[in-house]
Amino acid sequence: MINEDISYLLRLQDLTGYGVELSVEKNFASAFPDRTFRSPLVEFLVKSGRNGKNNGKGYYTYAKGSKPKPDPSVLPMMEESRKLTNVMPNGKPISASDKEILEMILFPVVNEACRILDEGVVLRASDLDIASVLGMSFPSYHGGIVFWADKVGPSHVYESLKKWTNLYGSFYKPSGLLEDRVAKSLTLGKATSTLSATMSRL
Repeated sequence: MINEDISYLLRLQDLTGYGVELSVEKNFASAFPDRTFRSPLVEFLVKSGRNGKNNGKGYYTYAKGSKPKPDPSVLPMMEESRKLTNVMPNGKPISASDKEILEMILFPVVNEACRILDEGVVLRASDLDIASVLGMSFPSYHGGIVFWADKVGPSHVYESLKKWTNLYGSFYKPSGLLEDRVAKSLTLGKATSTLSATMSRL
């Protein structure tokens, strides 16, 4: 049985289509090599004739009039992808709960949101919350990516990213803003100095 939140992530990728995924991954890897995790999994899916919901085959199978069903034939591709990315310490799969898997996927998104806030790309954290719900289909009942991170706890996000950086490399390295907020016991949703400076010019 797949955790509901993990299921959402896989079905979101199926919904957007793999062409978008491959294009975005290529651009991000070029612009931010240390902040992009490269996996051949989507390429494997495409080569096997899958394009998500567009052709009814992805991580899930989609038949008209029925609910999406997980496709077990994807598992060998996942296993091969895992071997090629060499993310298994000592060559052995890590033992992780559904909650830990979800955090390993979404905490880097929180980390990137912190960078966006720090760089003044958006005026306030709530802008990212709205964008994550409307643009990423982030579950609205969680309130948005930054709001959710504050509920989970910035210190937990930071300590987890720090631990994974030591285990898996710089992809998980905590951003400066996240580190600063944790050191000062502040929420991620609190207005940044960049925001204050921007608002003063308006």
